Amino acid sequence: MELPEVEVMRRDLEKDVVGRRIKGTEVKSSKNAMRAIRRHAKRKEFTSRLDGRKVTKVERRGKYVLMNLDSSDVLVVHFGMSGRFQRANGRTPLAPHTHVVMTFQQGGDLRFVDPRTFGEMFVSASDELGKVKELQHVAIDPLDQVFTWQTFQYLLAERAAKMKQLLMDQKFISGLGNIYSDEVLFSAGLRYDRLSNTLSSQEVRRLYRAIQEILQDAIKSRGTTLEDEAYVDLFGKPGEFQQELKVYGREGMPCRRCRTPIQSVKIGGRSAYFCPQCQS
Repeated sequence: MELPEVEVMRRDLEKDVVGRRIKGTEVKSSKNAMRAIRRHAKRKEFTSRLDGRKVTKVERRGKYVLMNLDSSDVLVVHFGMSGRFQRANGRTPLAPHTHVVMTFQQGGDLRFVDPRTFGEMFVSASDELGKVKELQHVAIDPLDQVFTWQTFQYLLAERAAKMKQLLMDQKFISGLGNIYSDEVLFSAGLRYDRLSNTLSSQEVRRLYRAIQEILQDAIKSRGTTLEDEAYVDLFGKPGEFQQELKVYGREGMPCRRCRTPIQSVKIGGRSAYFCPQCQS
């Protein structure tokens, strides 16, 4: 999941789960279920901090979802490559790879499903969040008001890195992954291997605007669901932004702007999709 999908999930949870009280939590008996709560040595250590607690607020920090509880604890969730939450009830069959089920007093439940188990859930005291290593290193959020183009220009000039890898670096900017880094660079007219410290002020502004617009549009379209259908929303519905993709996954197809065939190259084990004509 990238930032738009995590933000869609956060907004759905905010509407649907805030105000509900957790009646009971079950961590399944599989090894992978324990891997999903790997920061807790025992199931009870995890479930006892959730049971009986009401969800008061849901926030996002980078690609992390933070569910605040009325005990001043926070349930921290990272979806990894394939994790997601599913809203369901006792009549809904358990999806394969369901690792944790939280049942609400008001009815229904919330399930953590993660086939590849790169995602995780853990409970932390809210005043201890500052000590969580991964949260300390969450970079500036592109949807945050403090993310101005001037700040961005300074950050880019400080580094001499290739643009695709830099945009995907979660310590540089939060939430952009393989799909949106390609889409943003196409929109800004910049190549994947352009060095960040060679961008003109005009190019920085174009890139800044492209990040804002594409992420907001993707959120409005409720995220991107590719053919593997790894991402669906809280209610099991796919996103629609895949219909808007200009370069990602379109190798050999004509550029929507200039009709030149889209190309792809491998960098660091990932594919970068780009238009050789529109991006420089």
